[in-house]
Amino acid sequence: MIRFLDLKKINERYETAFQDTLKLVLERGWYILGKEVETFENNFATYCKAQYCVSVGNGLDALILIFKGYIQLGKLQKGDEVIVPANTYIASILAILAADLVPVLVEPKLETYNINPDLIPEKITPKTKAILAVHLYGQLAEMERINAIATEHSLIVVEDAAQAHGIERNSNFEIPNSKTELWAVAYSFYPSKNLGALGDGGAVVTNDAQLAKVIQSLRNYGSETKYQNEFIGVNSRLDEIQAAFLNLKLSNLDTDNDKRRSIAKRYLTEIKNDKIILPFWDFSKNHVFHLFVIRTSRRAELQVYLQQHGIETAIHYPIPPHKQKALEQMNALSFPITEKIHEEVLSIPLHPALEDEEVSAIINALNQY
Repeated sequence: MIRFLDLKKINERYETAFQDTLKLVLERGWYILGKEVETFENNFATYCKAQYCVSVGNGLDALILIFKGYIQLGKLQKGDEVIVPANTYIASILAILAADLVPVLVEPKLETYNINPDLIPEKITPKTKAILAVHLYGQLAEMERINAIATEHSLIVVEDAAQAHGIERNSNFEIPNSKTELWAVAYSFYPSKNLGALGDGGAVVTNDAQLAKVIQSLRNYGSETKYQNEFIGVNSRLDEIQAAFLNLKLSNLDTDNDKRRSIAKRYLTEIKNDKIILPFWDFSKNHVFHLFVIRTSRRAELQVYLQQHGIETAIHYPIPPHKQKALEQMNALSFPITEKIHEEVLSIPLHPALEDEEVSAIINALNQY
């Protein structure tokens, strides 16, 4: 059986280093907000060519704390509207709601699955104050156009990069509007991510010194000095062990992403079946292929067929956010492109531990379908 994702195989190359690092943390006897967290925050900020990285408990908290941080700074107010893709994982929308803001959903482009910038202006109202861009499946959203719209309408841009560690823009990872203060990116280090911990974890990367300082406080009960609480905060901290593990894996992130692109290139050039729609990619480094997502009108049939041929698959995602019971207030909304995507997508195996012969077997099976 070709596993959809083999985390044991992906992480086994670090086994000795993980054990040595765990021993070091245990010997140090400091488990929360210590040297390992500080080192990782510095390293990840440097990797992202940003000034600040504030680690938190998970990717959802990273998004929530960005929005709550902007509220504390007076740059957003409760009840403000935030433009967000209709086609995304529900966490993007939950973060907006958790900060007492109002999500305004916008359809994606069918080719890229990312938000369609052409449709953003028509959704902007006097209450619109921010755009949450999501780099879904690891593909960069059209940030130059999104940033231009945001500049024209004086909107904050927040990025959900939970699936896009190491993504590059115009051959340079630096954010196009990185000279401005109103910029923040949320990351998740959930174990399956391109940079995954052995548990939950997340981070906010920004060049906004004020925002970074507020989030540092918010993640720790709203406290900068012990037992002195300036804000109503939360407990959302990356622990020392996970930070240490992430430090070990960060040095291989670019190599792993290159392997993902190499496999994706094989899929795109060697899969030839008119029943299967392949994802769009311009072969630049603007995609890190957290997932390789194909589409077919016969998804259930194809999934069973691949299972019979020893190939595991997954669906990202079967139900669009606006049709989820948790978002009952949105259930009556209609987003035909989003709904079509959720009815047809199927994710096939793609990860750095995938062997060449396994890739060939997947390609052959899909071509014979």
